[in-house]
Amino acid sequence: MTQRNGNRATSDCSLHSEASKSFGQANGMEHEKVQEANDCEFEERGQGGDCSDTLAVTGADTAPDGGWGWVVLIATILVLALTLAFPSCVGIFYTDLQNEFHASNSETSWVPSIMTSVLHAGGPFCSVLVERLGCRATVMLGGVLSGLGMTASSFTHSITELYITAGVITGLGFCFSFQPAVTILGHYFVRRRAFANAMSSTGTALGLCTLPVLGNYLHTELGWRGSFLVLGAVLLNCCVCGAVMRPLQPAKRRGQPLMNHGPPPPEEEIEMKKNGRVRTIWNCLLASLSKHMAFDQFCNNPRYCVYSIGITWMMLGFVVPLVYLVPYATANGMEQSQAALLLSILGVVNIVVRPPIGLIFNMPWFKGRHIYVFASALLLNGLSNSICCLGPSFSVLLAYVVTYGLSMSVVGSLMFTVLMDIVEMRRFPSALGLLAIMESITLLIGPPLAGVLVDRTGQYFHVFFVCSAIVASSAVFLMTSFCWLHQKEMKASKRVQPSALPDPARPAIDVARGCQYRSVPTEGDKDKVSVNGAESITSL
Repeated sequence: MTQRNGNRATSDCSLHSEASKSFGQANGMEHEKVQEANDCEFEERGQGGDCSDTLAVTGADTAPDGGWGWVVLIATILVLALTLAFPSCVGIFYTDLQNEFHASNSETSWVPSIMTSVLHAGGPFCSVLVERLGCRATVMLGGVLSGLGMTASSFTHSITELYITAGVITGLGFCFSFQPAVTILGHYFVRRRAFANAMSSTGTALGLCTLPVLGNYLHTELGWRGSFLVLGAVLLNCCVCGAVMRPLQPAKRRGQPLMNHGPPPPEEEIEMKKNGRVRTIWNCLLASLSKHMAFDQFCNNPRYCVYSIGITWMMLGFVVPLVYLVPYATANGMEQSQAALLLSILGVVNIVVRPPIGLIFNMPWFKGRHIYVFASALLLNGLSNSICCLGPSFSVLLAYVVTYGLSMSVVGSLMFTVLMDIVEMRRFPSALGLLAIMESITLLIGPPLAGVLVDRTGQYFHVFFVCSAIVASSAVFLMTSFCWLHQKEMKASKRVQPSALPDPARPAIDVARGCQYRSVPTEGDKDKVSVNGAESITSL
């Protein structure tokens, strides 16, 4: 009996031991799964790892750095080809518009100027539409607007009507297509963000390569009115590109809700009635501006402030040479087809150069140095405009477009990458919107001022000389300002004693939260992240 009880006890203990072991193994497997999910989430946020299945369960945003992101990248390339490159190709129809409406150089130059300005100035409206409709619907809406604008431009009877149709309506459509495409691409790529931005910027080069040839052919066969009608149909392809920009899975909120959506307390309701409807509307307007315009970044993030000022000054002379290149060549006896070929060569140079540039600047060595490479390329771009002052021959202008194209490739590849480096990704749409508003002012007045200069002097080469000085000075300003900010932060960090260091989860320098200048995370950044994963870097 004792032996039987002993055997039963031994059996029970064995069963209990096996059950405990099974439970421990199950618990361990569950713990490993949780750990794997956490590691995967870290890889996603810090290095853009491919763990979409696990993240889909947790409800976090997925940034696959591949997969469907490549389709979005191709769509973004086409959108940029149809939007950013289009205003530069209006120069092909420059002489026809002057003869048709009996307009001066200054009056005719307002057409691409308004188009480019509205393209950038519509940023806040675009940000509101992206929040309400999403990137996909906003891009498709922009395609419809730009197509209708160019179609209506073919029926205009005055230069003023052309300002509205080709300038305002088409430019606003370009804005609604361009900015959401760049924004959604930044969400799809994290680890490969520099490469993705460089590849997407080839869209501008693709447009510069193909649209002048297409525009010149249409101009020869159909005239400027028929060309505008066909180009309006071509711009509707932005709707197709927007249709494939599938939104990522939104993140699920954890913990307590951030906002109380219930009815307001009686005291608040009485206060609202006291303030009146006008004050309520004013407060809503201020809240909307604060949300969709990054004024806090402009005031508290010195790097964003310097970058915005430098880019705004740069745009005063960056686009003007592309608008006046064809008129400059044709005014000095060059055939229209050869002048259009110069823009196509510029586009080919950009297409060939930008992909390897994206691969090179995605290397870890360039981490934190993007802004200096950008400023150096901008300086070369500005100085290259002086080549046109040597003469209007085809060989001289060919050397100009090659030099200009090489530097333009670097500038276009890094412009959005630098902006994503100095602001948080969640603030990128609003930061881009404010920057676009500032750019629109100089983009609006740049070509007309150049037209006034041509009307006063009768020579086009003065325009290229002035643009050279403006762009080069903006590059020097960016380079010296960022060097000064870097030295200032280094001196501030040296004053902090090791014993008085703050919590490692907080940055050592008192700057705006999440606004330290850091490049896109790459391999090796995992060791720098604290235990709770808090770090002021650009992440999703």
